[in-house]
Amino acid sequence: MRLKTALMGAAATVLTASAAMAERGADGHVNIIYWQAPSILNPYLSSGTKDVESASLVLEPLAGFNEKGELFPRLATEVPTLENGGVSDDLTTITWKLKEGLVWSDGSPVTAADVIFSYEYCTHPEGGCSQAARYEGIQSVEALDDLTVKVTFTAPKPNPYNAFVGSTSPIIQKAQFENCLGAAAQQCTDANFGPIGTGPFVVTEFRPNDVIQFEANQNYRDPAKPAFATVTFKGGGDAAAAGRAVLETGEFDYAWNLQLAPDVIAGMAAAGKGTVINAFGTLVERIEMNMTDPSPNLPEGERSTVKHPHPILSDIRVRKALSMAIDRNLLVEIGYGSAGRATCNLVPAPEMFASDNTECLTQDIEGAKALLDEAGWVPGSDGVRTKDGMRLSLLYQTSTNAVRQDFQAIIKQWWSEIGVETELKNIDASVYFGGDPGSPDTFQKFYADVEMYANNFDGTDPEPYLAQYLCDKIPGPDNAWQGENINRYCDPEYDALVAELAKTGEISKRAEIAKKLNEMLTKDSYIVVPLVDRGRNSAHSNTLGGVVLNTWDSELWNTSDWHRIK
Repeated sequence: MRLKTALMGAAATVLTASAAMAERGADGHVNIIYWQAPSILNPYLSSGTKDVESASLVLEPLAGFNEKGELFPRLATEVPTLENGGVSDDLTTITWKLKEGLVWSDGSPVTAADVIFSYEYCTHPEGGCSQAARYEGIQSVEALDDLTVKVTFTAPKPNPYNAFVGSTSPIIQKAQFENCLGAAAQQCTDANFGPIGTGPFVVTEFRPNDVIQFEANQNYRDPAKPAFATVTFKGGGDAAAAGRAVLETGEFDYAWNLQLAPDVIAGMAAAGKGTVINAFGTLVERIEMNMTDPSPNLPEGERSTVKHPHPILSDIRVRKALSMAIDRNLLVEIGYGSAGRATCNLVPAPEMFASDNTECLTQDIEGAKALLDEAGWVPGSDGVRTKDGMRLSLLYQTSTNAVRQDFQAIIKQWWSEIGVETELKNIDASVYFGGDPGSPDTFQKFYADVEMYANNFDGTDPEPYLAQYLCDKIPGPDNAWQGENINRYCDPEYDALVAELAKTGEISKRAEIAKKLNEMLTKDSYIVVPLVDRGRNSAHSNTLGGVVLNTWDSELWNTSDWHRIK
């Protein structure tokens, strides 16, 4: 069966609350809090969720995913399919038609040239793009007329819904960004901090790593939306403070990603000011192994680059031992309760793409010790193993968060039981996920041996997510540290299998390949060490209506429908 309507649903219509909205801006002000503060409003220059989602209030793709993971049109008139003729019979092209009368927030028309430019911006050979995997396999993007764009693929593309689909692949205005191509991208501060968009809101003030002020886009295509005239988007603090601000004090209307212990959330919710919402998607907390040497003794520009393989973690036996020492079920219990599930998979959902791999779910301290013995690491008098004069010592970094610091502490203890010395480091989330090429502390730069975080992918098909681990997606100084292949993993067999996935249409065969790719990264190589399949916990005030939690796209996907319950 070809991947068509069965995968994408029926181009679902976004839920609306028109009856509750008499006119644009009538409901006044709404307050949003993300405890990870946005540092940029250009998703192409940061893969941090807080940056992508805050930008989604302004920037939109041609199509998005609803709360069921189904595609629906945003800037396009409809989602192209085989049935409606938008996807060619040979699966080598997809043709998108823009809605008539679309304008940017500055009043200028949205045209096919803007769509083409968005592709050229992300794929420019002299720049670094955090979302390059979404444009994999494209031969050309051309305008058939001012409102029609044809994307041609290098080979048949059974899943053509990667480029220009979802919050990580929005359309940016050519007029604003045309002098920001390639190496100039990072220097375009005005554009990166205040993009002109088509979404329901426009930026009026942006203080990086702090607060963003928005107001209603007076040129938004639906004259009755948004219901709110202004938005304050507060960033920073911690998950507990964000939860309290909605659930206990009522100071804020929406709090994102309440990564808190279950009893803490329940205690906050008991105050009765707000509602906790949750759902599972593809969000996996995991440990990433650095395949390159992050030593500060190396010259700047060579640390964590492919020039220098990692002196310890290049041995799969060490990586596997580190994984075997972890009790994932206990991590779920202390960190997430019913909002988490122990997992060995980087891709835990949809079910058809999830591997049956469960080997990692059983902790095996003695087996881990035996592997390190086999690898030649000998326990010393202080319990730390050594080999050829080198101590088995690792720097383990993650963002600052109570649950993550609990995880770090207990994993450090387990690793000490097998003879591994671990130094812990935690970094403010705004910096860690910020993508600043000048910072030594971003997760992309990876100046540590192992690091922990979670992310997920847009929609229900994992092809672009798995393509992030291609050899040409490795971050480095030549691409402003913007590549998605955080581990610096490179395997020609993996690259070839991603290419096979891209041209495979039969859904069961796609699932088979995706599972194999997942296993190559996890149980075959331990490049990625999954820990917890995390359900998403967020909260909204009891007076905020229209909220629908979406784990398949931006959590702020339908803010145009939010309204005040009076």
